[in-house]
Amino acid sequence: MRKLVVFNLVSLDGYFAGSDGNIDWHVVDLELDSWAAQTIDQYDTVLLGRITYEMFAGYWPAALADPGTSEDDRVVAKALNDWKKIVVSRTLDKAGWHNTEVLRDIQPERIQQLKSGTGRDIVVYGSGTVVKQLTNLGLVDEYRLMVNPIVLGEGTSMFAGVPKTNLQLRTSKAFTSGNILLTYAPRMGPG
Repeated sequence: MRKLVVFNLVSLDGYFAGSDGNIDWHVVDLELDSWAAQTIDQYDTVLLGRITYEMFAGYWPAALADPGTSEDDRVVAKALNDWKKIVVSRTLDKAGWHNTEVLRDIQPERIQQLKSGTGRDIVVYGSGTVVKQLTNLGLVDEYRLMVNPIVLGEGTSMFAGVPKTNLQLRTSKAFTSGNILLTYAPRMGPG
């Protein structure tokens, strides 16, 4: 069975975006870029909310064609361009990025169908509203949270309004930038 994995960069105080939606505080460096390129082949499908989809669609196809794109980013761009992309949006009628399907809302049966299908794992980048809905439905198998060494004080949480959910730490990895990757899975049974 394929896993549904959430990957998000978050601040130390738990926000995935600033209060105005900005992500310019993300600490991204060559070590993180290299790690992303080395681990990208774990997935073959990406699930995105509309805002993240539009950011990705506006950047990654052009990055693949840009001769100035680093080799690591080129690996990521190629994967994202090749993968199946599913965007959840009530306002987007169609998607212009190659191999993209639009869903009006989270359909648990469709997500379960994807998870039980063949292929590699499914990843959700950004997309806080989608993450919240998937968490509430119990559909997330793993959370990979890249904790950035910054306190925002306010922002957007992908877990606001989510009921208590017990998690189990699977792995941690420190980066020289101060980022720490924490991998959690939902804890089964009493927490």
